[in-house]
Amino acid sequence: MKRVSMTFAAFLLAAPTLSAAADEVTYRKQIRPLFEERCASCHGADAPYLGDFKEKKEEYVENDIGPRMDTYADLIFFIGWPDTGAIMRRLDDGKSTKDGKPGNMNEYLGDDDQERQKNLNVFKAWVGEDAWKLKRWKARGDVPGATKEEISKMKLKY
Repeated sequence: MKRVSMTFAAFLLAAPTLSAAADEVTYRKQIRPLFEERCASCHGADAPYLGDFKEKKEEYVENDIGPRMDTYADLIFFIGWPDTGAIMRRLDDGKSTKDGKPGNMNEYLGDDDQERQKNLNVFKAWVGEDAWKLKRWKARGDVPGATKEEISKMKLKY
């Protein structure tokens, strides 16, 4: 009986950890499939890398092509560094902005407000709720620079 009680107690102590691990958002399990469904048509393997995109931005935008983000490494580029916060600024629903306007890519997260909010929440959980900041690496215009503490809160599990 004592062994069963100890096993049960160990299970109770581990249960929150098991639940948290099951709910943990990862690139492989949630982000990549969401990206492939919602973003890859414009930001997939055929899209240009950011430097090439910037050189011919008008042409690419006119043809509904954005910078390449089809791998974990390419996507992280637009979250952590060097284009810090770009994903957050573009996917945000406007609740993190002064003017309340959603980012220019928010509309592509879903077919309706409910689906967009659900998918945005997946991205936020992956980045980290405390790390979902619309800041840049260095301040530019009215967008402040991210702090080391804010960057360190990013989860971004593979």
